[in-house]
Amino acid sequence: MPYKETEDEKLFYSIGEVSRMFNVNPSLIRFWEREFEVLKPHKNKKGNRLFTQDDLDNLKIIFHLVKERGFTLQGAKNKLREDKQSLKGNAEVHKSLEKLKGFLVELKQQL
Repeated sequence: MPYKETEDEKLFYSIGEVSRMFNVNPSLIRFWEREFEVLKPHKNKKGNRLFTQDDLDNLKIIFHLVKERGFTLQGAKNKLREDKQSLKGNAEVHKSLEKLKGFLVELKQQL
């Protein structure tokens, strides 16, 4: 499962926390921030990026399109512009199916 849920809901997540959640380098997160206008993390006085839950939701969609479905960056941008709500629902269904798969695999190992 590429995306790891956090145990506690926070208001802001650092780029290190976000990169660990998605198992990618922080540089990829920064690159996607430049490429996708829907990503707008807050920055503190030091310039550190602070990601909100909304940013994480957008990153889930981008990750799903680019890494899991193999979209090009331009294709993912176009898809986001066309139908963001539908994509959000698809990403949530995908996450639920991944959880179910993990449960079934664990159950199979116990048998």
